[in-house]
Amino acid sequence: MEATISERESALTLQALPGIGALALGKLQRQFGSFAKALQAPLHTLAPAYRKGLSAFRANPNDFKTRALATLDTCIQDDIKIVLISCPDYPPLLREIDTAPALLFVKGDSQTLNLPQIAIVGSRQHSTNGQQNAQAFARHLANSGFAITSGMALGIDGAAHQGAMEGGKTIAVLGTGVDVVYPRRHTTLYNQIIASGGAIVSEFPPGTPPRAGNFPQRNRIISGLSLGVLVVEAALRSGSLITARLAMEQGREVFALPGSIHNPGAKGCHQLIRQGAALVETSDDIINELGGLLAYQAEIVKQPATPESPNALDEASNKVLAALGFDPADLDTLMARTQLPAATLSAQLVQLELEGWVEQRVGIYNRLR
Repeated sequence: MEATISERESALTLQALPGIGALALGKLQRQFGSFAKALQAPLHTLAPAYRKGLSAFRANPNDFKTRALATLDTCIQDDIKIVLISCPDYPPLLREIDTAPALLFVKGDSQTLNLPQIAIVGSRQHSTNGQQNAQAFARHLANSGFAITSGMALGIDGAAHQGAMEGGKTIAVLGTGVDVVYPRRHTTLYNQIIASGGAIVSEFPPGTPPRAGNFPQRNRIISGLSLGVLVVEAALRSGSLITARLAMEQGREVFALPGSIHNPGAKGCHQLIRQGAALVETSDDIINELGGLLAYQAEIVKQPATPESPNALDEASNKVLAALGFDPADLDTLMARTQLPAATLSAQLVQLELEGWVEQRVGIYNRLR
């Protein structure tokens, strides 16, 4: 084996080791600062759970390097982009969560991941009204400039993706590899998402089949990519409530549609509302709550503006820059200084980061000019 390999190959090699799953990969990258350093780390510096995998690599490095290169070849052949957490085009909002995935596999337009997003989730066993609401809310929000993010499951997820494509772009976060369509009946939807300029995303390598444990795990990515999560219909025990709980923990806004007291699918939404989620009746309620977060469209992401001076920024951006000053600060500190909601402030910081005014590393913001 060569003395050094690229960060991308190192990440794929680590992912191929026994006992190194998606969450473990992120922990190793955070501990050592890079995938290459983690791959070469002394065994005594590793958590016991990871030593078996690294020992296997030391015993037969070429075998695991071959597996990594095979994954890389698959990505090249299938036009799958690999986005490492250290890459500048990694979604800034997702990078802020405690368990940010160390790498993402993306089919379609990866720049879509940097658009302001609203997640729409809900039950597979939905009512006719629930399906219609999911599609209508997604259509209006997409027309207003948000990308709509969901999990491509049957039911509310599928309706949200369909509605979004009538007005804009949509992102599907999978619990399988990005080349595995699950459920199979969503093959047409999968192809439509890519053809319409959206994206298919997963932290699992190509070829990963559907496994029960992967779907709750992917929910943190759905909420982490988004400024807010709308729950349309959900039972009291459901993946949608897991996504909503993760969104609350990540400081995202949570919205819920109320329903009939006789509809079992409304009980989860009613519970969320009792716990502090915002009750919404129209998509304008969400747009009004999230304020001016529609400022960055795909064109801004692809060709970020670079104002000459703070005077060229809008009032909200100048307020955030003034609160940040030239000393490092975390999100909680900036929230206290600006008195802005977490979602509004996060979005403003993302815009400033895209425009080259601030940088964010491990949750700490620094002003660059």
